[in-house]
Amino acid sequence: MSASLTSMSLASMLQFSIILPMLATLAIVATGRKPNLREAVTISTCLVLLYFVINLYQGIKRGESISVTWWELLPGLQVSFNIEPLGMLFALIASFLWLITTVYAIGYMRDHGEHNQTRFYACFAIAIGSVMGIAFAANLFTLFIFYEILTLSTYPLVTHAGTEKAKRGGRVYLGILLGTSIVFFLLAIVSTWFVAGTLDFTPGGVFDANVNKTVAGVLLVLFIFGIGKAAIMPFHRWLPAAMVAPTPVSALLHAVAVVKAGVFTVLKVCVFIFGLDLLSVLPSTQFLLYLAGASVLLASLVAMRQDNLKARLAYSTVSQLGYVTIGALLATSAGVMGSSMHIAMHAFGKITLFFCAGAILVAAHKSKISEMHGLGRQMPITMAAFFIASLSIIGVPPAGGTWSKWFLLMGTMETEQWILMAVLMISSLLNIAYLIPIPFRAFFPGGGTSSAGIGIKEAPLASLIALCITAVGSVVLFVYPQPLYDLARAILVIPG
Repeated sequence: MSASLTSMSLASMLQFSIILPMLATLAIVATGRKPNLREAVTISTCLVLLYFVINLYQGIKRGESISVTWWELLPGLQVSFNIEPLGMLFALIASFLWLITTVYAIGYMRDHGEHNQTRFYACFAIAIGSVMGIAFAANLFTLFIFYEILTLSTYPLVTHAGTEKAKRGGRVYLGILLGTSIVFFLLAIVSTWFVAGTLDFTPGGVFDANVNKTVAGVLLVLFIFGIGKAAIMPFHRWLPAAMVAPTPVSALLHAVAVVKAGVFTVLKVCVFIFGLDLLSVLPSTQFLLYLAGASVLLASLVAMRQDNLKARLAYSTVSQLGYVTIGALLATSAGVMGSSMHIAMHAFGKITLFFCAGAILVAAHKSKISEMHGLGRQMPITMAAFFIASLSIIGVPPAGGTWSKWFLLMGTMETEQWILMAVLMISSLLNIAYLIPIPFRAFFPGGGTSSAGIGIKEAPLASLIALCITAVGSVVLFVYPQPLYDLARAILVIPG
């Protein structure tokens, strides 16, 4: 197998990175009655996918052009794929974190006694295959197909518990994401086809210099509202509603797949459909910047009021996604670099926080922050990881979020968007207010009810290993951000 993988062309690896997770669902279902074998299939698929993506990354580092066309629906309208730095960054993060999330899920799902685990792993695999399709899509048509597959494949994960609350959350999830896609996103794509004559992602954008600015501005609004997975207010309610899902699903939604697919698509559209020059002069850009800024602040304020840990983290995600949208709409190189780096930095930080929330539920059976006094004595590793990940979300050393927030602030200064600069700074202070008290109370309970006498009882080993890896990853991204920085910087480099 190793020899055949080595001899495989990069174009074939690109295709198999999309197809392999989809095919793995058949093997997962076939081995469903043998959990050890089923999970071995899942882990093996994760490893092979990561191998493919790393090889593709090395290929573009060497300057190779990697593209594939599957079929042509109409002249100029194809299902096709190519690799550029932004898609490569997204694919690297998603493929690596799928592996780590799967390791975590094995410990969590077994110890928590979850039902329908085979369906969970199968839908998980389809979701990651669709993420690879989104990451490598060469045009909006291809991206839209996999964007919708991602929505449909994650719906069973959201409703996994099968309770009325889960079904209600699933209806909100599906209703908002499909509704925004059909009403706004699809309309924006069709309109772009008629105005620009192409849907191909093009460095510098697809619109010519004479395009009507009002028309282009309306299209930008349709795109931002239509990409519901980016959770810009008021189309954000699906994200807190989806928190009824098991914690590994929450990690998938917030770090690996769904929300990252949303902000990735926003960034892709801004850079490769509109282009930074056009984006900076559109009449709707400033309105959307302020809307994203309002999402950042309002979601942070709502997060502070949540006693349920997963709910607080969910609203934190809504806020953090606004950072990426702001960076994209600033239409500067610093803004784009900050946005693209924040996709990765937030992924490692937020997945760690959700891993910790799940570990606390499994080991201590607690979901409310008010019940976590003294929990650091019982779960020191978990709460230490929570603290490190919190630093990354806040954006202070020694965690990776420092760099992405620095570039975003630079972008606001370059464009003299002083209000937005203040929004980002106030938001970081709010991040401190709703995150740091959690590990502080856990390690220094004061007069609160303490769990100190229970003794150390951490989560299952697989889950503990996973959250330690992602916490360490947040620190590594601070110490050695160069590969991520190089990919982010290369996004705006026009080939040739």
